[in-house]
Amino acid sequence: MHAASCIAAVTGAWAHEGGGAFHNNGAIYNLKQMVVEGQDVVDRSVRVLDQSRIGAILTGEADALKGGPPVTAMLIQNTNPACIAPDQNKVLRGFSREDLFVAVHEQFMTDTAKLADIVLPATMFLEHDDFYPGGGHQHIGFGPKLIEPPGECRSNHEVICALAKRLGAEHRGFDMSPRELIDRTLKDSGWGGLEALEKVTWIDAQPPFDKAHYRDGFHWPDKKFRFKPDWIRTPFANDGPRGPWRDMPQLPDHWTVTEEADHDHPFRLATSPARNFLNSSFTETPESLAREQRPTVMLHPLTPPSTTSPTAISSRSATGADRRACMPDCSTACRGAC
Repeated sequence: MHAASCIAAVTGAWAHEGGGAFHNNGAIYNLKQMVVEGQDVVDRSVRVLDQSRIGAILTGEADALKGGPPVTAMLIQNTNPACIAPDQNKVLRGFSREDLFVAVHEQFMTDTAKLADIVLPATMFLEHDDFYPGGGHQHIGFGPKLIEPPGECRSNHEVICALAKRLGAEHRGFDMSPRELIDRTLKDSGWGGLEALEKVTWIDAQPPFDKAHYRDGFHWPDKKFRFKPDWIRTPFANDGPRGPWRDMPQLPDHWTVTEEADHDHPFRLATSPARNFLNSSFTETPESLAREQRPTVMLHPLTPPSTTSPTAISSRSATGADRRACMPDCSTACRGAC
């Protein structure tokens, strides 16, 4: 992402409407989530582990555990790591541990929920109050509760507050309703509170053009763009740099961080997203299932005949293998575009 943003800086496109490089606009909302996240009572001595390394964490790798003891219990909300986390062999091996207790709070029976000891039913967005800062647009909106949740479905807030009560944890956020939390967060963030938001339906949080396009300088004391950033001193939203950041090129350049083609693995697998599913959790509707059918490997029509005859094909890499139905001739599906 840094290399991509450098292109806009070199060409000067960042200063013009429609130009620049867009990665994330989360900072424009200036959300102060002290009450929602309990930031005023966070115990900094408690380790924070990297979710993208959940396979290494659950299989006991010391660096992933930051030198601490094994993880023996988890509450999982709003994510499906058994399907999406890197290094699936380790992830599934870790989730299969007999000494690991897993509770999943979920709307659907996802791959992760199937591996849980307990599955707790979760509400959907029409069944609880929430507010939504846009991703890809610049508005804050309120999503009111419109219907009662079915059965024993509970929101994230209800589950966390109920656990806090049983564990004896105290914080003012646990005693607030969702509407009160939203109101407090909006006021603390300078957006006027929930009543003001409901009157206007949404808030346009886009900064003035000159600020949004850094025409008055970038967010450094000298207002200069960094082609050669000092990564260790760059402000982070988490608990510090993660991953092989020391191996990053000092200046913007290609960085070989994915598996490259070699003699034994001459092809690169492009895993495009499913067109009929929003993500790996929302895959349960009959219409989407009917359209998507099953995962398929699509091969170019010029692929050697010896590999196009089977009805299924095995894909192998240095880290694993998979077997899927095969579509030998993609000329119909892509109208010869490949």
